[in-house]
Amino acid sequence: MTEELTKKAAEMLLQGATLLSEPCPYCTGVRVIKEGQALCVNCGRQPEKKEIPSENQPNELSAIEKIFEKKLENLSNELEHEKDHEKQQNILKTINALLETAKKMK
Repeated sequence: MTEELTKKAAEMLLQGATLLSEPCPYCTGVRVIKEGQALCVNCGRQPEKKEIPSENQPNELSAIEKIFEKKLENLSNELEHEKDHEKQQNILKTINALLETAKKMK
């Protein structure tokens, strides 16, 4: 373990980093982590960054989300042109219900 790495790890700990319970995947040394950046105190290496695949990418909407989006768009247009206050209230209640349901789905 080099003195430079020890100083860097100590500095990171003083700035709020934490020790990781998992050892370094390269040398099994002790690692510290801060703001998502892990550092091995022994060898100084950081694990390779790997993209974690997910079923739904953030930009891809599920079928139900697309339906909700279209319904909200239609209701917004309907609300914009509606003059009757009672009908406006009903539209707003429906929009609120859709938003609450969408929130629960996430």
